[in-house]
Amino acid sequence: MSPADVVLSTQTEDEAFLARLGDRVRVWRDGRRITRKALALSSGVSERYLALLESGQGNMSILLLRQLSIAMQVPLEDLVREEPGVPRRDRIALVGLRGAGKSSLGARLAADAGMPFIELDREVEREAGAMLSELFGMYGQDGYRRFERRALERVLAEHPRCVIATGGSLVTADETYARLLSSCFTVWLKAAPEEHMARVIAQGDMRPIHGHAAAMDDLKQILIERTHLYAQADVTVDSAGRTVRQSLTELKKATHQAP
Repeated sequence: MSPADVVLSTQTEDEAFLARLGDRVRVWRDGRRITRKALALSSGVSERYLALLESGQGNMSILLLRQLSIAMQVPLEDLVREEPGVPRRDRIALVGLRGAGKSSLGARLAADAGMPFIELDREVEREAGAMLSELFGMYGQDGYRRFERRALERVLAEHPRCVIATGGSLVTADETYARLLSSCFTVWLKAAPEEHMARVIAQGDMRPIHGHAAAMDDLKQILIERTHLYAQADVTVDSAGRTVRQSLTELKKATHQAP
């Protein structure tokens, strides 16, 4: 490699690092619905500097980063974590509500690409040594989040290439979602609420039938509350009104955009 190539490679790595850092701050802020102005006031880092940081152009000092991490209550090492040797495009993560088709489409996408397919909820159960229903009963929501984060870290360490189907609520766990976005090319599988509901019932979960109106209202509200989080994915694939084959075609097209 020539000296010029070394310089170019270093510049590219630096740019990727700054982009990941900016993504982590933006995802954290969006997840808590905190304005850039409010974060600037609490951290002592100017709003303009935060804007540059979130756009991937802010090369701030370690002391300013420390101020920011304290204000965010996020360990400094989590903000500046390196991602050596694994391009984001080599891992594809699917996010979305239950019934979006993450498992069915993800398994087909992985098979066609010759990549492992991983359902993160199954990895959470493996990590905890318990079924999800038991896990919530024993450890509660906070415990589930800890196992989910550990499961994701293990999957990322073990699989440089894979397709990951995430749980529908992962996007509400700020640091875990930031980790996913910085490590994977992320796709929001989107559908109409009625289709989400119909697919859940088709999977054998009859609980929504007993309170259909209330269940539908809850689903619509959850979708409204999470839309701004799901929308942080790299691309969106809308499966509304499409067959599995059509949705898979759209998903393949979308993942070819991976940088």
